[in-house]
Formats: sequence, C-alpha cells, structure tokens
Amino acid sequence: MTHLGSLALYLAFLLACYAIITSLFGASRRHSGWIASGEHAAYAVFGCVTMAVIALVHALLIRDFNVEYVSSYSSSTLPIQYTIAALWGGQKGSLLFWTFILTSFSSIVLFQNQARNRELMPYVTATLMVITLFFLGLLCSLTPPFERLAFTPTEGSDLNPLLQNYWMTIHPPALYLGYVSASVPFAFAIAALATGKLGDVWIRTTRRWALTSWFFLSIGNILGGRWAYEVLGWGGYWAWDPVENAAIMPWFTATAYLHSVMIQEKKNMLKVWNMTLVILTFSLTIFGTFLTRSGVISSVHSFTQSGLGPYFMAFLIFEMCVAVALLLYRLPELKSENELDSMFSREAAFLLNNWVLVGLAFATFWGTVFPVLSEWVRGVKITVGPPFFNKVNAPLGVLLLFLSGVGPIIAWRKASIKSLRRNFAIPVSVGILAGVCFFALGYRNYYAIVVLSLAGFVLGTIFSEFARGTYARKVMLRESAPQALGRLVSKNPRRYGGYVVHIGVMLMFIGIAGSSFFKLEKQISLQQGESVEIGRYRVQYADIQNKEDAHIATQVASINVFLDGHSIDTMYPEKRFYKRQQQPATEVAIRPTLRDDLYIVLGGYDEASGLATLQIFVNPLQSWLWIGGIVLVLGTCVTMMPSPAERHASALARSENALASDSVIERT
Repeated sequence: MTHLGSLALYLAFLLACYAIITSLFGASRRHSGWIASGEHAAYAVFGCVTMAVIALVHALLIRDFNVEYVSSYSSSTLPIQYTIAALWGGQKGSLLFWTFILTSFSSIVLFQNQARNRELMPYVTATLMVITLFFLGLLCSLTPPFERLAFTPTEGSDLNPLLQNYWMTIHPPALYLGYVSASVPFAFAIAALATGKLGDVWIRTTRRWALTSWFFLSIGNILGGRWAYEVLGWGGYWAWDPVENAAIMPWFTATAYLHSVMIQEKKNMLKVWNMTLVILTFSLTIFGTFLTRSGVISSVHSFTQSGLGPYFMAFLIFEMCVAVALLLYRLPELKSENELDSMFSREAAFLLNNWVLVGLAFATFWGTVFPVLSEWVRGVKITVGPPFFNKVNAPLGVLLLFLSGVGPIIAWRKASIKSLRRNFAIPVSVGILAGVCFFALGYRNYYAIVVLSLAGFVLGTIFSEFARGTYARKVMLRESAPQALGRLVSKNPRRYGGYVVHIGVMLMFIGIAGSSFFKLEKQISLQQGESVEIGRYRVQYADIQNKEDAHIATQVASINVFLDGHSIDTMYPEKRFYKRQQQPATEVAIRPTLRDDLYIVLGGYDEASGLATLQIFVNPLQSWLWIGGIVLVLGTCVTMMPSPAERHASALARSENALASDSVIERT
C-alpha cells in the first residue's frame, strides 16, 4: 500500500502538470477539448491523492513502524481516534491532508461549473492545479510521507501528548478546510483578471466558497481556543501565539471581504479593494503555513524545524507577484462606477469596518514577524508578547463591536438626522441599560463596562431589526409572529443570518471581557482535607488516586467544591505521564456556569509530604465565549441557505437542462 501511495503521488504530480498545460493551451486556442482534458486530469489528481491518503491511513492503522511517519507519530498503544488523527499530527501527513482537501475542493468546483463560467474555468483549473502542484512537489521530494526506515522499530514514538485530546480530531481539519477553501475565490479572482471578466459573476459564483472559508476559519479558531483552554492548563484560551495569529489573520481579511463585497453588489464600488482582499486572504493562508513549517518561530502549535520555509516563501512571493501584476494590468477596468455619497451611510460604516479589520490583521502580522525581522537586522530576537497585541488590538476590537451595531440599521447612501434618531433610540437605550446592569452586578472595570454596554447596543440593534421586519409582515400579510419571523429569515437568509452572526460576535465579546478583566487566580499547596477560598467558591482537597494502563500513568485528585457552605460538586483534575514520549501533561477540571467557570489544575503531588499543588482560576462569563461561537456558526449556516431568487434560478436551470436533454433524445 505504501508503494502504491508513493506511485499515486508521483502520478498526481504529472497529472497536475498536464492539467495546467492543457487548460492554458485550451484557453488560448478556445479549444473545448483541451479544456475538458485539463479538467479530467484535475479529477484524476484528486483520485491519486485520495489513494495516497488511504495508503497512509492504512499504514497507521496496521502500525507499520517501518514507515518513518508511522514510527514518529503513533504507537501500538495509541487509541484509534488519535491514530487516525496522526494523519494531520505531523508535517508530512498534514501536507498530504492539505493536498487532499485542495484536490477535493477543486473537483467540486469543476463539477459545479460544468455548464457555466466556461470562459473562466480553464484559468480556475490552472490556478488550483498550480497550488496543488506546489504541495505535490513538496510531498514527492522534500517531505515524502511514505519514506521507509533502514530497520523496523518494535515500537513507535507516539503522538505528542498535547495533541492527544478530542479537540485535536476536529480543530486542525476545520482550520485546514478554512485555509484551503480560500483557494477557490482566489482562483476565480485570478481567472477574472486573466480574462477581463471583471463583473460580479465571479463574486456571485464564489460567495458561498468565501462564506465556507470564513465559516471553517471561525470554527477552527474557536476550537483552537477551546483546545488551549482545556489542554494547556494555564486558565486562558488565547495567548497571541504566532500560530494562533497565523490562523486569525486570514479570518480578519475574509471578514472584511464579506462586508465590502456587499457594497460592490449593491453600488458597483470597491472592485479593486475586493480583489485585493481575496488575494490577501489566500496569501495569508500560505503565510500561516510558512510560519508553522519554517521553524522561524517557536510555538506549541508549530511543527519541528524543517527546510520547507524557503520554498513556502518562494511560492508566496510567486503567487503574490502574479496576482499583483494581473491586478495592475486590469486596474483601469476596475474603476468604480459610483462614489461614496455620505460618511453617514451604510457604505461608509462597512468601509470603516474594513479598515478596522485590515488594521487588526496588519497589527497582528507586524507583531508576529517583528521578532524575526529584528533578529535578521540586528542579530537579536526582540520578543513581542500579549501586552503589545492587547494594547493595539483591543481598541480596534471595541470599535469593530460598535460598527457591528451601526451597520445593520444605518441607511444606504445617506442617513438623515431624523432616521438616525429613530433607528438608534432603542439600541442606545439598551446599551446604556446593559452598562448599568453590569455595574450593579459588581463589574467595576471601566473598559469592561464599555465593552458590555456596546454588546447591549449591538443586541438592541439586531433585536429592533428582527422586530421591525416581523411586525411589518404581521400587519401586511396577517401572519402569526412565529410564522412572520420564519418567513422573514427564509426570504432573506443572507441578511438575517448575518444578524445572527453579529449576535454570536456580541456574546463572544461578553465572554472575552468578563474572562479578561475579572479573572481570579490562586496557586496553593494543600494537605488532605484542607481548603481555600477563591471568589464565591471554597475548594477542598479530598484525596489523590493513581491509575495506570499500557499508554499512560495518571494521578487523579478529588476536589470538593462548596458554594455558600453547601457542597455543589466534586472535580477531578489529573496529572498524566505518557510512557512512550516520557512526557507529563495535565488534564484540567472545569465546572462551567453562565456566570463563571471554576477551573482547577493539578500542578503536582509530593508523596513524602502529602501536599497537592493546585492552580485555581475563576473565569467570569467564560461560557458566553463558547455560546457565542455556537451562535456564530448557526448564523453562518443560515446565511448559506439559498434565497427564493436563487431557488427559482436553480429550478429554472434544471428545467432548461431537462428540456435540452429531451431535445437531444428526440434528435437521436
């Protein structure tokens, strides 16, 4: 199977070359046969890469330790779910998995566009295959996943203990799906620039792909935060780690694109800006991959030191040069047909929203690469830590939260003073009321009160929009409230799904503000039966037990939790020792409520003295971050639902295809 997998990768490389050549040749000669041949070759590339993935998973499952990758990232005692997750747990496997997703998406795009966008498709195929060719080149030469050892070890080295967590099985795939799906809008943008078809056809074609990329980037970042929260044992979820930054930067630019593209669709403006955002988002996904695989930064998330950095940097420079050259060539044709009418308009709010998001991406980028640049220039690596990112990005984040409440209710073109008063009266009142309520509950930090008040303002904005639309349908169409609300959303899922996304963002800001400004932390060593007070809880150390199996040895502490003198729970933080890796790890215990999380880490246990060292955190409003993430995901799903116009167009297309098929049959 491993020989078959290697052969499949080499064949995929040759087929990708063929697909690029025939697609471009067919486009230049307007020859449909060559174009079709290139598309068929792209399908074949997908088949070959799929075979390679099956071969590597097979090697992992049968524990073929003669394969270097299997020996390095699995063991005979590794549970089955982590054995499969080892496919993306190491550098070689992750690159193969990335290529598999890319070829899968390429095949889906080709299938979707069999009968449409025919002028664009040769260039789309060629662009996607160029990206695929780069990754296949790495897999065939620098990082062969089926490389064999000179001998067969009796046991594997095992997967990194930090990755042996159930979030590991879903967090990296979600992030990869977000990264790779950004290739599709990029490919269509390149095709539009190459052909001069610069209208909104390529935008409408890739709208759901852009949403899909943003959707999975969102899920990947949220699950990554949850992984850090549960596994690393430091009481937090985001540390502005370089690899975390690499994941959030394309999310910022993708969010900016999803907002600004609405201005192009409605007002035929910002064509150059939207092209730039698509190119920038894809480039940041490649840059993020460069960061994790180059060894230029240190991160708990990154892969080991390797020689891939220069190749990723060279590919990044190549694709940006091609994209920018095409953009400059088509610049005269991309001029906007309309201009901004007023600073008090939805267009202006969306544009300011874009500047803030790109500002967040740039500040994060600068803070990430500055240590590397300082080492290259001065020979000394100057560390940029969380204080820099918090100081720069926090004010921008607050402004972004405010704009997410302004955008939905301010008028297009120009808003009058009367309409501003009418539309903002309820949201501003709700925001002030929210601030007063949080102040009455004991939250005294000024910055936090501002964030929580703005969260109330956003909620008031979105509630008023839903209420206004529902009431109008009730009055005009005599529908019940639930029926009016359901049909309101189904008639315009993009708009109202976006509002739900904003609710999710607002809830996440509440969780971030509470856990950032009001966190309590205490580290203490306790004898059996002793207790400590933290916040509204009393925590008592009860006992400790040892467990062991072939894979790990575990110490489990029993911690009794009291609230107002009453026992409310028993928590079980663990200290684990992974035998294959000879490495310790923690398994935190978390008691989540809507008000706060009680978070306990077993730091260590001294058998001689009987002392257990505990690190205890109380994280206020933490659960709202995860709830907001769920709401954001649900809102994104709503935005991807087809509108009535799209459903009608789809039914019409099916009808026309059926009539065409009947006509062919009759002629036959």
